[in-house]
Amino acid sequence: MASEELAQKLQRRLQLEESGAAAEGEAEAVKGAAAAGEVEERSCLTASAGAELSAKLCRRQDINEGAAQPRRAAVFNPYTEFKEFSRRQIKDMERMFRLYDSGRDGYIDLMELKLMMEKLGAPQTHLGLKNMIKEVDEDFDGKLSFREFLLIFHKAAAGELEEDSGLLTLAKLSEIDVSIEGVKGAKNFFEAKAQALSSASKFEAEIKAEQDERKREEEERKHRRAAFRELKSAFTQ
Repeated sequence: MASEELAQKLQRRLQLEESGAAAEGEAEAVKGAAAAGEVEERSCLTASAGAELSAKLCRRQDINEGAAQPRRAAVFNPYTEFKEFSRRQIKDMERMFRLYDSGRDGYIDLMELKLMMEKLGAPQTHLGLKNMIKEVDEDFDGKLSFREFLLIFHKAAAGELEEDSGLLTLAKLSEIDVSIEGVKGAKNFFEAKAQALSSASKFEAEIKAEQDERKREEEERKHRRAAFRELKSAFTQ
């Protein structure tokens, strides 16, 4: 009887030891899987970081070689970003920009800038033109977007351009119709812009003036159409 009881105890102990070993094995397996997952995750992060660094290096190489593509902002509103300018001034600058954007691609390249400076009576050397673009070329594409073109006048107004800078010359020589701008005594765009900064409500006033002008044009069109109908009916009677 005692020997049978002893055998049962021994068997029970063996079962406990076997179950403990199995549990320990499962724990080790879980730890191994977790470690493998962590290694894989680290390798993925490393690969991601490596790809990002590689992309940056490639971008820098393209910039240095002049082959970088411009990075355009998703939304660009000149009226909100360049609040120091009036709506009329921005439209004048946009007309000038389009005038010299002979390629109609939304940029002023080196040759187009060369023509602009010649037309303004301040021709620049090839190196001088490249330096002009470089001063405001935020995306390193070697040409001027409209936003970068506005930066010329922004920097000129803020006194951030050197006296011998070609960009300052461009800002001072850019003509403006001062009778439309309503600034007395101003001889060029730069002076007119500086004087216009003192008018805080000019922005809203210009919007209202534009709306009134559109209403007047619409009324005139209605009158012309009515006069034409009357004239037509007179001939058909």
